[in-house]
Amino acid sequence: MSEIQKKELPACPVETTLMLISDRWKVLILRDLLGGTRRFGELKKSIGAVSQKVLTANLRSMERDGLVNRTVYAEVPPRVEYTLTELGYSLRPVLDAMMSWGENYKKNNGDGSHAG
Repeated sequence: MSEIQKKELPACPVETTLMLISDRWKVLILRDLLGGTRRFGELKKSIGAVSQKVLTANLRSMERDGLVNRTVYAEVPPRVEYTLTELGYSLRPVLDAMMSWGENYKKNNGDGSHAG
């Protein structure tokens, strides 16, 4: 993160976290990359309803924020892989807590299925 970005971070730590992962697609990207390196097409297929443009924008934003590493291989066609950085992996407890909360909510208020 650049010095300018650091100065622009909110005073509230919760708001800082939300600023980095508040987009629903970012949380789903994190969910998928916690399992390991993925190619763009694998992410798109797993996430489903996201457009290519929106997925690309979110991945670029996450790369700028230091959450994701993007590796391009000089092949034809080009192969691009995404991996969480150490900072990205440090969000695991946040996503684990979200999953537990969602499972409990679904068990008590929803259909009880587990698709997370």
